[in-house]
Amino acid sequence: MKVTAIVGSYRKQGAVDTAIDAILSSARQSGAETAKIYLIDRHIEFCTNCRSCTQEKGPRRGACPLADDMQSILEEIESSEGIVLGSSVNFYTVTAVMKKFVERLVCYAWWPWGMLSPKVRAKEKSRRAVVVISSAAPSIMIRLRTGIVGLMKTAAGMLGAETIGVLTIGIAARAQKQGISERALKKARLLGRKLVSG
Repeated sequence: MKVTAIVGSYRKQGAVDTAIDAILSSARQSGAETAKIYLIDRHIEFCTNCRSCTQEKGPRRGACPLADDMQSILEEIESSEGIVLGSSVNFYTVTAVMKKFVERLVCYAWWPWGMLSPKVRAKEKSRRAVVVISSAAPSIMIRLRTGIVGLMKTAAGMLGAETIGVLTIGIAARAQKQGISERALKKARLLGRKLVSG
């Protein structure tokens, strides 16, 4: 089994990255191969909403005309049975780099001109996903005051994954280099095992 993590935080070794490392370490201990992609290290163009990737019907994602790293990232995800999507909260939503990534997932929808709304190409959820979110606000506020959990679950669904767990890390910005609690690390390790064992 392979687990690929997409890190949408701007800070390496920050709360999101630390939690994802714990998830991946636990997944490796359970026998999985792992990979981690930092979106800040990849070239991803903004979606221009040309919708050329949505015009052809069929189960496979549509081809995007933009020349960047998005195709290689999606190929890495498509070769995985497990996905981890992580982002910190910026202005009540995901970071700009994660939002850029999420918007480009429209290629997994069929949406010809004239159709009112897109339809996800693959109905079957053959992958498992874990979502990791950190915020300066208390953890409960992430769920009550933002739509970030729903957004990340929708992104996982577009990638053909069922979200099996969400880790929210609150009060994560009291110091420039702040660690995460032992409780959050424990849950991260549990989610890593769950990604592999189901």
